[in-house]
Amino acid sequence: MLLAIDCGNTNTVFSIWDGTRFLCTLRTSTHHARTADAYFTWYSTLVKHYGIEADITDVIISSTVPRVVFNLRVFADRFFRCRPIVVGKPECLLPHDPRVDEGTQVGPDRLVNTAGAFDRHGGDLIVVDFGTATTFDVVASDGAYVGGVIAPGVNLSLEALHMAAAALPHVDISVPQQVVGTNTVACIQSGIFWGYVGLVREICTRIKAERDRPMTIVATGGLAPLFQQSADLFDVMEDDLTMHGLTVIHKFNKDNA
Repeated sequence: MLLAIDCGNTNTVFSIWDGTRFLCTLRTSTHHARTADAYFTWYSTLVKHYGIEADITDVIISSTVPRVVFNLRVFADRFFRCRPIVVGKPECLLPHDPRVDEGTQVGPDRLVNTAGAFDRHGGDLIVVDFGTATTFDVVASDGAYVGGVIAPGVNLSLEALHMAAAALPHVDISVPQQVVGTNTVACIQSGIFWGYVGLVREICTRIKAERDRPMTIVATGGLAPLFQQSADLFDVMEDDLTMHGLTVIHKFNKDNA
């Protein structure tokens, strides 16, 4: 079985893939000082709790936080006796090489999302990922990542507003009842929600115009459903796109070993 690990700036997600489906998905906060032993204690406790019998033979890792990769490598080697595939490293093969400026290092999460989205939906895509940052990945007709856009994430913007303006409270993002707020919380929620609706719509419109072809907008990330229910921004929503992309890249490496 395959253990797919996606380490983001905020959370790290472990999913067990049996070749046809994900048996479970486990989530923890990302912390660069967490040791291999600590990972295994957490992982084994939850797997036992869910009653899952998983004989892990392979591990693949995507991490936007380079400092955690070493301990995840040790975790895979020590407890599963395997050398993990790490997306973004030279030895990790990609189904389609990115076409970007020479010397540019593309984030592993963007490479994984590209692979997963192309496998499910073909080319000419805009993949919108609502994470710590809100990213827009452009996937060409042949499946190559050809660039994109990075904007501050929704929750990051809320936190920055709260930290920079002492009089403004921290609020949770939600769909505002009306555009014009009649209290401070409602004003912030409206600004964030409709501001990001405008950001997503305008960026996608400009990408389509620049590429001069029809493109499918694929959304992923925890906040995607919130924006979709009120603004109808996306053609497709995927809740497991990154994990699916990891299985695609793992299979490609195994087939081409």
